Amino acid sequence: MGDQQNTGKCPVMHGGNTQEKADVVAWWPESLKLDILHQHDRKSNPMGENFDYREEVKKLDYEALEKDMHELMTNGQEWWPADWGHYGGLMIRLAWHAAGTYRIADGRGGAGTGNQRFAPINSWPDNGNLDKARRLLWPLKKKYGNRVSWADLFILAGNVAYESFGFKTFGFSYGREDIWHPETDIYWGAEKEWLAPSDSRYEDVEKPDTMENPLAAVQMGLIYVNPEGVNGQPDPQKTAEQVRVTFARMAMNDEETAALTAGGHTVGKCHGNGDAEALGPEPEGADVEQQGLGWHNPHLGGKATNAVTSGIEGAWTTHPTQFDMGYFDLLFGYEWELKKSPAGAWQWEPIDIKEEHRPVDTTDPSVRHNPIMTDADMAMKVDPKYRAICEKFMADPDYFKDCFARAWFKLIHRDMGPKSRYIGPDAPAEDLIWQDPVPQGETNYIEEVVKEKIADAGLGIDELVSTAWDSARTFRGSDMRGGANGARIRLAPQKDWEGNEPDRLAKVLKVYEQISAKTGASIADVIVLGGNLGIEQAAKAAGSGVHVPFLKGRGDASEEMTDAESFEPLEPLADGFRNWQKKDYVVKPEEMLLDRAQLMGLTAPEMTVLIGGMRVLGTNHGDTQHGVFTDRVGQLTNDFFVNLTDMANRWEPTGKNTYDIVDRQSGNTKFTATRVDLVFGSNSILRSYAEVYAQDDNQEKFVKDFVNAWTKVMNADRFDVEQFQK
Repeated sequence: MGDQQNTGKCPVMHGGNTQEKADVVAWWPESLKLDILHQHDRKSNPMGENFDYREEVKKLDYEALEKDMHELMTNGQEWWPADWGHYGGLMIRLAWHAAGTYRIADGRGGAGTGNQRFAPINSWPDNGNLDKARRLLWPLKKKYGNRVSWADLFILAGNVAYESFGFKTFGFSYGREDIWHPETDIYWGAEKEWLAPSDSRYEDVEKPDTMENPLAAVQMGLIYVNPEGVNGQPDPQKTAEQVRVTFARMAMNDEETAALTAGGHTVGKCHGNGDAEALGPEPEGADVEQQGLGWHNPHLGGKATNAVTSGIEGAWTTHPTQFDMGYFDLLFGYEWELKKSPAGAWQWEPIDIKEEHRPVDTTDPSVRHNPIMTDADMAMKVDPKYRAICEKFMADPDYFKDCFARAWFKLIHRDMGPKSRYIGPDAPAEDLIWQDPVPQGETNYIEEVVKEKIADAGLGIDELVSTAWDSARTFRGSDMRGGANGARIRLAPQKDWEGNEPDRLAKVLKVYEQISAKTGASIADVIVLGGNLGIEQAAKAAGSGVHVPFLKGRGDASEEMTDAESFEPLEPLADGFRNWQKKDYVVKPEEMLLDRAQLMGLTAPEMTVLIGGMRVLGTNHGDTQHGVFTDRVGQLTNDFFVNLTDMANRWEPTGKNTYDIVDRQSGNTKFTATRVDLVFGSNSILRSYAEVYAQDDNQEKFVKDFVNAWTKVMNADRFDVEQFQK
């Protein structure tokens, strides 16, 4: 009877893997979600533990690949028609939109991971039909296999496209390593619908600089700004103001922005010659027979002329497959009026244009059409600052080409980090200030002599460790910026950051500068050695003999090597490791801790052990006692975890972010704490780690793990040393 009752029953739970499930966060929305620290687990990577892409790509036949890439540009493939028989415009857009997600506030986004293959980015409205570009590249990926990543292919395709159009690029570096599932830790905005009005991203949409941080794009699903105007309403001056803020948040100044706009729109076209409502769903919403492709166009008919993407229709220049000055000739040579594209989008078209200035049809060269400009293009003409820059470009075409070449190179390499990470024959030798250059440091000194001088300087363990930590904690794995190398903590703006306790920092640096001068070690090396020494002394005081590994050779950057303004976004607004935040925020302190830990490349266990060690070392900002669960401050013990998990205690809130730890029997307050401290006892996952370190048999494990995590932080930016380039 039991078997008969189950006859015909589906063997799979309906929606088990395709619908949103009620997970822990759904049941308990306030629960701290640690997934941000578990990104890119080895289990998701099909390449195996021993695969090293940065070594594999060095074996690539660069010349052969780039030759094949050039041929791909004009090799027609029937399944997706090319504009004027050339895929260059599509490939430039592919590279541009891969790189253009970068934002300077947190360094996330960008082209460095091949994230465009995955949702949600692969299905953003602004990335319409880039799925076709990626699929056109598949034959090259198949041929060259493991020696070239998708991430490198996307950017190489754009670079080669420009060269195919006759433009000399500034250079190209390989070395972007693919990820294998979406970077879900990136916050793209709170909207629940594509292209929702941008008002929700601004305190006041009339004031673009009030856009929510760390966002840069003006609407959900866009890379930059709405090409039809603010919220789809044309107004070039208003658009100019949004363009300025958006590009600044993507690390571009006005000249770079104007160069990128003009250089990007000198070639290729927009697509809107049809009914946008007839398109099928985006890739993630399409059914299986579409095989990962989206936006199916039932009216394409094998003709590039019939393509629909943005809804705007037309080319910007007379000769869209040639890199020339045509963009400026048309934009400033004619008056423009608003019209609607066949797909119903706002666009600007020239008044009384000469027939010979009209570009030919993408499929039928006997037919000509009006060129177009977006609202962002018109902003280059209307806004006084952008117009002055464009006039300078028009007066000196070579200057324009150089500016664009450099801006394009910056766009597609911004998140790769310093030049020492570049790979391949076309990597430029010139040092660029946005690469945060650091000179090679001295290694011909005796490490123990430096440590002896530090030990004799009279600095406390807390000062030694805090200074090293503050120098290194700026590292962001998102764009490989920051870190201890360069000792920029002694330069503006870092020396004045509130989180670095400027008075204490100045005292320590004065000592370190003298030691550097006497020993030949860089100040950067002295800073890290000081932190290591402090940990060794603290471990010894606790009965553990330990040597903290050290790697010589950090350099000291100069003010001339440092774009101070570009470092302002690296300023910590909170540092849970030192139990500090600049002010109260809407985001909970423990969430800010996770964000900082993820940017530093830490796992959840590494974050846990570092918190416990930093507390007992007495490194809290301003010497506060919150979370210092020990009466042996300055000794590297597991006391933080022992007292946190001790059930002889109870925990009582005393303010928004402060708590007392009270002895249950006597009622006496033993310690004080913040949310960042107590989350390691309240969150079930973090508590499981805390309990490991609280065990009677794990004091040595605690010290060992703390030293390993500390060393990882100190060396995170050592791209100048091969072993740390992986």
